[in-house]
Amino acid sequence: MVSDERRKLGRVTVRTSAPPPVGETELARKRRARRMARALAEAHPDAHCELNHDGPLQLAVATILSAQCTDQRVNEVTPKLFARYPSAADYAGADRAELEEMIKPTGFFRNKADALIKLGQALVERYGGEVPGRMADLVTLPGIGRKTANVILGNAFGVPGITVDTHFARLVHRWAWTAETDPVKIEHAVGALIERREWTMLSHRVIFHGRRVCHARKPACGACSLARWCPAYGVGPTDPQVAVKLLKGPRAGELAALALSTAATPAQVPVS
Repeated sequence: MVSDERRKLGRVTVRTSAPPPVGETELARKRRARRMARALAEAHPDAHCELNHDGPLQLAVATILSAQCTDQRVNEVTPKLFARYPSAADYAGADRAELEEMIKPTGFFRNKADALIKLGQALVERYGGEVPGRMADLVTLPGIGRKTANVILGNAFGVPGITVDTHFARLVHRWAWTAETDPVKIEHAVGALIERREWTMLSHRVIFHGRRVCHARKPACGACSLARWCPAYGVGPTDPQVAVKLLKGPRAGELAALALSTAATPAQVPVS
């Protein structure tokens, strides 16, 4: 995930920004985006937060650790960490050297340890040791920016939110949903296209798609069920036999089959 430590609102680096289909109106863009969102729901019914957690505190900690680190590596570290520090007070009073050693595999462990200790202290001092459920409160906490706050709100409190990480930003630019580069502006632009109740799951599905199909360097265009609506079709291999080999994840076979069953002339389907 994109680091909230480089932030608090930096620019998101985007490799490819496709122009929208010629003559596309704002209404047509919204309709195209919503059709793509429905296709994402069909392609990734298993989409979910890939950081293992039980409750808002664990999710906050895991999200802080995920900065410049894979979710898989974080999930390898957190079971022992959560057992050792079950409450905000435990983080507040943690021995720095011990905490740093436990989270060392996630990288930038000194900065992350500092953030976790300060987070614990702030939660104890200001919120009775509980993670607050409001954006305005969350973004005042150490180590938590707007992106992390949306992750916590959406997955621990059921409050719809859009998480703009590197995958999300890359894909919505390729899809020409927005040309904005500032994460907050991307969040608002996409939020205007998609119904609010869908925001949290949309974030998971887009991230799943970015990790499994629409890769940064070589997207599997020829094996993508969204190709018909994608202005960036052709950035990656369009030959289905080549593209299917680029699919990742345990459902790669199902994704390939879905793409073949929904094949249409890319970026040519009317959206008005």
